[in-house]
Amino acid sequence: MEDSASKVLEEQYDEADLIARLQAGDKAACAECIEIHSPMIYRVGLRLMGNEAEAEDVMQETFLNAFKAIDSFEGRSGLGTWLYRIAYNAAMMRLRKPNPYTVSVEETMSGETAAVVPRQLFDWCCLPEEDFANDEVRSELEEAIRELPESLKAVFMMRELEGFSTAETASALNLSEGAVKVRLHRARLWLRERLTPYFTEMAHDGREMARNGRT
Repeated sequence: MEDSASKVLEEQYDEADLIARLQAGDKAACAECIEIHSPMIYRVGLRLMGNEAEAEDVMQETFLNAFKAIDSFEGRSGLGTWLYRIAYNAAMMRLRKPNPYTVSVEETMSGETAAVVPRQLFDWCCLPEEDFANDEVRSELEEAIRELPESLKAVFMMRELEGFSTAETASALNLSEGAVKVRLHRARLWLRERLTPYFTEMAHDGREMARNGRT
């Protein structure tokens, strides 16, 4: 879950000034950039890689690559959007390697590392929202998101999990805004189909428990 202090910093900082300082080689600016954007970068790595050690590696690789390439940053997208694209590419390169190290999603879903469940999913079944606080349910959702086809996963994560706008997502992924909307719709349908059997069984179990409780 995103650190509140970093969220405040992200809302208040002067991005143009930070970029100028980064491009001037200001080490304090590098530290400030990491403090502001590391929660988001870590979440991207964790969702894609499935374990904390790999997420940390993705985060470090992202900032190293970003600081090396900062002179080429032209500001056509926001700094956060640019960093997201670097992080996503770094994670996907690792996933494409033979036999990447992975652990079960359940091992990464405790404490503050538990990802926020997208609110849109609450409308896809008849379960009460509080059921989504359950570790097992969160784990099932995270696993389903990780199984999304690569072309749909990036769009879904940026739009639904990180809150980027359609325009920002299109810029980061080099897509048209229309393509972003189409892929987001397809991702939602894919997840609905993937999760429906699980939630149907869960709802059935809930009704059985309620019925047994009345007898």
